[in-house]
Amino acid sequence: MVYYYLEVKCYFVEVLFMNILYAASEALPFAASGGLADVAGSLPKALVKAGHNARVVMPYYVNTIKPEQKEKMHFITNFTVPVGWRHQYCGVFSQEVNGVTYYFLDNEYYFKRDNGLYGYFDDAERYVFFSRAVLEMLRHIDFHPQIINSNDWQCALIPVYYNLFYRNEYGFDSIKHVFTIHNIGYQGQYGLDLVKDMVGIPPCNVNILEYDGDINFMKGAIETADKVTTVSPTYAKEILDPWFSHGLDRILRNKQYKTCGFLNGIDVDLYNPETDPTIAAKFSAKNHKGKAACKSAIFEEFGMPQYDVPTIAMISRFADHKGFDLVRYVFDDIIGLDMQAVILGSGESQYEDFFQEMHWRYPDKVGFYRGYNPVLAKKIYAGADMFLMPSKSEPCGLAQMIAARYGTVPIVRSTGGLRDSIIDAGDNGIGYTFQSYNAGDMLGAIKRARECYSNKTEWSKLVTRAMNADFSWDSSAKLYIGLYKELCGE
Repeated sequence: MVYYYLEVKCYFVEVLFMNILYAASEALPFAASGGLADVAGSLPKALVKAGHNARVVMPYYVNTIKPEQKEKMHFITNFTVPVGWRHQYCGVFSQEVNGVTYYFLDNEYYFKRDNGLYGYFDDAERYVFFSRAVLEMLRHIDFHPQIINSNDWQCALIPVYYNLFYRNEYGFDSIKHVFTIHNIGYQGQYGLDLVKDMVGIPPCNVNILEYDGDINFMKGAIETADKVTTVSPTYAKEILDPWFSHGLDRILRNKQYKTCGFLNGIDVDLYNPETDPTIAAKFSAKNHKGKAACKSAIFEEFGMPQYDVPTIAMISRFADHKGFDLVRYVFDDIIGLDMQAVILGSGESQYEDFFQEMHWRYPDKVGFYRGYNPVLAKKIYAGADMFLMPSKSEPCGLAQMIAARYGTVPIVRSTGGLRDSIIDAGDNGIGYTFQSYNAGDMLGAIKRARECYSNKTEWSKLVTRAMNADFSWDSSAKLYIGLYKELCGE
């Protein structure tokens, strides 16, 4: 009888669920500008699938969230939020999607903007408000998290405010904080004059945020969170190096004991070539036949002739750290390998202008779409043969995983999450990799992929391996659950 009792007790501990609040400045399917939205839309869903009560809180972006989504929201309550010396209105709406409850914090002064989510003169004030409002919200809703997982600089003040103002209050005293760094290049750095007028912390506590003569929101989160995570194991190591850290390596080296990296996953239901309604034909790892129709559809979209040669694709924001300087240096050589290319993206004008020029120079070999079109992006993932990501730094990267899911072989520089997710075909992996940040080395990886493409049997095997790679959130969610349980004392 005693033995039976112990078995039951252990089983109970194993299935014990946690209340988890995931705080993010963007989340699918409501608002997105990058990979953070994918993660905030996928990880909580995986946590719910594993039996936990995971909820998301994000700003109510009035002009970004679709009208049909707004119609399904329910108003819960409103309250005021201290922002420096003043108090600002905050409304709370909610909606359930895929078993996950989303909370939307409403203040039209801060979040009714016309030109995207970020990049405004008052971004510091907007996310000071949001961070404080997340904690104030807990006084007014029927949800008491054991874990708050905050993401990037926009949410970095949540653990700071908790430690200064909330941790000793009844109902708040047992909350543990995880802070996740998706891109350390954006830290929330501002002048010290903001402390009194806007951030609203006592002068004796300014040292929590002060770093290199400024205040740094991300530094404050690294100081005060119980655990710090990054979006891949390699990136967790890289940001200890000044080359990658954008100045935060000193504080991160001091906090190594509470820092770790978990590789992101993708939503394998959203990115599924067997069911995707946006692509020209369905296909699977067992039957690649539909991929040829998807390839033809790309050239129809771009108004280009299709040749019996491989198509290499890029879908990205145009920025230096994405490796576009390497691409520009050897682009003529890439086309000279008897290949066609399709590029979708926007960003720095030098790269937008370059790819437009390449389209004019090679009108039958280079297709270029300036901007971001999610439907066209999926069609490119499904129809291209190869996908190039030569990043100088890449915290995780999701595009290489999505490409592999659609049987488009990734060609990546071995850094950050690219290193953790793509193993070279020479080692029976699913893509082609190169080590040094060098245009010649990148071109060498593309040449190896081109040679393999000429061997249809070997290429088909490589495509099958890529499509069978497990990039679901199941494994990563287990790691997060283990971390959360550790913080909860289980």
